[in-house]
Amino acid sequence: MRFLFKLSIFLIPFLIGTKSTCQNIKNIKYASAIFKAHRIIDSLQQTQNIPGIDIALSIDGDIVWSEGFGYADIEHQVPVSSGETLFRIGSVSKPLTSTALGKLIESGKLSLDSTIQTYVPYFPNKKYPVTVRQIAGHIAGIRHYRNSEYTSAKKYSTVKSGLDIFKNDSLLFKPGRRYSYSSYGFNLLSAAVEGASGVSFLDFMKHEIFSKLNMHATYADKNEDIIRNRASFYQIDASNTIKNATYVDNSYKWAGGGFISTTHDLIKFGNAMIEKEFLSGEIIKEFTKSQKLSIGKKTGYGIGWGIIKRKKLKGFGHDGGSVGGITKFEIFPKEKLVIIALSNSSNVNYGKTIERIVDIFVKARK
Repeated sequence: MRFLFKLSIFLIPFLIGTKSTCQNIKNIKYASAIFKAHRIIDSLQQTQNIPGIDIALSIDGDIVWSEGFGYADIEHQVPVSSGETLFRIGSVSKPLTSTALGKLIESGKLSLDSTIQTYVPYFPNKKYPVTVRQIAGHIAGIRHYRNSEYTSAKKYSTVKSGLDIFKNDSLLFKPGRRYSYSSYGFNLLSAAVEGASGVSFLDFMKHEIFSKLNMHATYADKNEDIIRNRASFYQIDASNTIKNATYVDNSYKWAGGGFISTTHDLIKFGNAMIEKEFLSGEIIKEFTKSQKLSIGKKTGYGIGWGIIKRKKLKGFGHDGGSVGGITKFEIFPKEKLVIIALSNSSNVNYGKTIERIVDIFVKARK
């Protein structure tokens, strides 16, 4: 008790000066964990010269820590507003897209083991048939970015037009033989969502996923739109100087890496996966178990989700890399813990940072 009293006295100035953290303390038992985690992220930001980071962590459905570090916009000196600043989430867009597949499976409109041409008849047939399941697990042989495609500044008006980049390319291997990560595969899945649902991919995501999960700050990262609280995007040059990130247009890859969101919206999404109310437990179990190659080897990736096995913790999540944003997203159902870290720099290396923070809060939860 004496330790907790001294700790609370020590933390008062820190908590008063950190509005977002102060608002989200649900239990004094997490005060020490918050203090330790704050120091870890503060050190990461300073060491790597990261313009802005936002991080949030929920336990048992409640956000117990939410804090912004640095600037959303350096030129205008706009600080990161925790839970409100929108960042590019990169490949964390993939679990969102897989959730659309899940809703279509539940409504009987899509099957994982159907060939992609069942829903996208205009996609050329390949040497081997390719299923939705294989594409969603990165074992279909569809290629990833090449050359300067990752920094494309070309605007694509439709999902279909974005497929032109790779649709005529041969498969890299016979489906099921290898694991080869492919954001383009998820672009193809967004076309399958359109074919199965009869509506545009972005409309389906807005009305059937984001609105129903109360994710009202998650959008397609359209350059031409005015989006309130969207961060500016940066990169670090060879001399460790912060520069504006290369201009890109993400319209060719909404499903694979083109959304922007907030920490609090993604916490809602993570908790929906734990509670198994938005998607059935059966679907979530199927999506978060590792797929296998034809030789029986597990890939460590399910349907839009990476599988996490770390010490005594088991969960699922996804990393996200984009021009001007690096993301970490992890969900641990048994511990009912969700953590999301968003940044507005192309050059962030989280290393073991998130793992350390998760361990701190898991210990505090006991």
